[in-house]
Amino acid sequence: MKIFVTGVAGQLGHDVMNELYGRGHEGVGSDIAPEYKGIDDGTAVTRMPYVRLDITDAKAVEEVLLKEAPDVVVHCAAWTAVDLAEDDDKADKVRAINAAGTEHVAKACKALDCKLVYLSTDYVFDGQGEKPWEPDCTDYRPLNVYGKTKLEGELFVSGNLDKYFIVRIAWVFGVNGKNFIKTMLNVGKNHDTVRVVNDQIGTPTYTYDLARLLVDMLETDKYGYYHVTNEGGYISWYDFTCEIYRQAGYTTKVIPVSTAEYGLSKAARPFNSRLDKRKLAENGFVPLPAWQDALSRYLNEIEY
Repeated sequence: MKIFVTGVAGQLGHDVMNELYGRGHEGVGSDIAPEYKGIDDGTAVTRMPYVRLDITDAKAVEEVLLKEAPDVVVHCAAWTAVDLAEDDDKADKVRAINAAGTEHVAKACKALDCKLVYLSTDYVFDGQGEKPWEPDCTDYRPLNVYGKTKLEGELFVSGNLDKYFIVRIAWVFGVNGKNFIKTMLNVGKNHDTVRVVNDQIGTPTYTYDLARLLVDMLETDKYGYYHVTNEGGYISWYDFTCEIYRQAGYTTKVIPVSTAEYGLSKAARPFNSRLDKRKLAENGFVPLPAWQDALSRYLNEIEY
């Protein structure tokens, strides 16, 4: 099976390419840079073909994908700088990438009659209440530009295709790129105390584990909407930070604060990022391991 992956310079795209390589699939990676700009750890990303692709260029998307003729496209490319997306001079660019770019990919997949795996986010919901969001819920109401444009991307996928997987994830961390864990390790290394919000609730997602599940999915025809995070229960960012420092052996004191007390963020964040993942097991997919175990494995992979 031939799989084309967008956004391979990011956390998830990197791990998807490695998973494809490990399973013997033919993978083609792409990103906006002329050459691969992610970490070069001697893994599959640098051993498999790479194609430059700007997904905001409709003509380029059509030409590249029709030429490569994949059986599946895994669409990881996205604008993910949530706060920066709120700047007036960035909104058009964010929409061009997350919404229009996804539409271009979806239309090319339709022309090829190939499968599309689209990575979305818990931010498509308004984050109210305490009930976990179900995959097929359509009560969206995103709170910020990032969430709105990712939802537009979802609608372009479902409106153009039948053979799609829309996979919503949350609190993502991986080896190749910036993330909350790396930030908190750097802060904890240089400060005696750190303030972290305790009223935003969700579950982390390790891209290494997620990549395995995505490849499990694309090998099937069990299409539709899915929610995927690691198992291990729902926690706050404060809880997550405490466990990061405990496993890393840091003595940094973590002070819980409300979102209002913390301030700083330009973009509104959802308080309730609980995602209902029961549909995975119902469709025969193996859920991800507990986030505590994922964190332990991740810390063994990085330098801090």
